[in-house]
Amino acid sequence: MHAEKYLAQVRQIANELDAALIDELAVEIAALRERGGRLFILGVGGSAANCSHAVNDFRKLAGVEAYSPCDNVAELTARTNDEGWPTVFEGWLKVSRGNERDAILIFSVGGGDAERNVSPNLVRAVDEARRRGMRVFGIVGRDGGYTKKAGDLVVVVPTVDASAITPHAEAFQAVIWHCLVTHPAVLMQENKWEGLDVKPSK
Repeated sequence: MHAEKYLAQVRQIANELDAALIDELAVEIAALRERGGRLFILGVGGSAANCSHAVNDFRKLAGVEAYSPCDNVAELTARTNDEGWPTVFEGWLKVSRGNERDAILIFSVGGGDAERNVSPNLVRAVDEARRRGMRVFGIVGRDGGYTKKAGDLVVVVPTVDASAITPHAEAFQAVIWHCLVTHPAVLMQENKWEGLDVKPSK
């Protein structure tokens, strides 16, 4: 049965994730908030949709000033039309004057591969972030690609089935960012439903 196999893979991936690295990433994000840094969350395709959701959670629950270029379709498509797809995130970081207080967080299945022209915009974003002294974080699949190679803290979702890399990588982006925003070092505001269960103090 497909569902049984798929869920078994989910359990295996969860067990194999580097929990210590996720904790370390939470501490880094808390430190970014304390120094007044911004978190730019970058991704394409399904990962781009995850970026939008994650921006909400980091801002609302964690008090982190977070943004995603994916949310501004006018600028994204203007840059694609006028300068080309590979430049879209690089250009955003330049205009935002990314600096050493800031960081990028990349959501990606492959992490970018310039030689094979896969997600070149992520590769150039990593390089631009490096030039600006920004920290480079990521939640990626497969071997992590360029993001893993050049990043500071990058969580790689283990590959347990070569035919299901994308769904597992994109699903676990959500698992991991929710772990981050609810981490004791990061969380500042309870989720709505959990807050309803807290009895007011007398």
